[in-house]
Amino acid sequence: MTSAIGEPTIGDVFGEMIRDAYAVATGVGPRPLAGGRLPRPVIEIIERDDGLVNGAPAGHYLDPPEHWQPHDHRAVARVHGEVLDIGVGAGRIALHLQEQGVPVTGLDISAGALRVSRHRGVRELVYGTVDEHAAGDRRYDTFLLLGNNLGLLEGRERAPAFLAALAALARPGAQVIAHGTDPYGTTDPVHTGYHERNRRRGRLGGQLRLRLRYRLLGTEWFDYLVCSVDELAELVHGTPWRLADVDEHDRPYYLATLTLRG
Repeated sequence: MTSAIGEPTIGDVFGEMIRDAYAVATGVGPRPLAGGRLPRPVIEIIERDDGLVNGAPAGHYLDPPEHWQPHDHRAVARVHGEVLDIGVGAGRIALHLQEQGVPVTGLDISAGALRVSRHRGVRELVYGTVDEHAAGDRRYDTFLLLGNNLGLLEGRERAPAFLAALAALARPGAQVIAHGTDPYGTTDPVHTGYHERNRRRGRLGGQLRLRLRYRLLGTEWFDYLVCSVDELAELVHGTPWRLADVDEHDRPYYLATLTLRG
């Protein structure tokens, strides 16, 4: 898709970024170079709709278990049965589970990320959204939303449909293990002001409006949710799921476990 002057071309930002991060880490494939000689750091750029721009090295998407955060280890220790890793990315979680003999499928909307996951050895991969996958006949016992992917709930409008799609994919006794972040511990006016602006617009305070950038590519603008545990409980209420447990040992990060009702 072509772009206006000064605007990024809409494309698979995450896929191109992960491909380059993998090339830098392994030497497999062409690497971005600075001045035509030195490897250029692969940086994920996150742009918020109030103009805030943040960047972070993309290499962590490839991290082996010894470099994970403690909550990731506690999350994978809770899985049972057949697992759907939602937002599989470069496959760091799925690879570990696969090596432990756990049946796991990785789901992502980035074709480029899925290619990297497959090259790294993840065997079962699906391209598409949760809603699209729910239209098939696959069923799972554990859903993983790690890497802060509780954010895929987006907000009050999207959460019921997202959770309903997970329920359609669930076997009896299924669980969701999700990593979230409570955004409200900050005193930074850049963030507290954004929270207040959101609330005035009828949105949850931590309902982010973002787009990702990498080199010449950008995504469309999308919502991504960071919310408190109380807000999560509100979003889950009335859905096929119940909030069964919250692990807050690594505040402001937390692991929320949802279990299927009935």
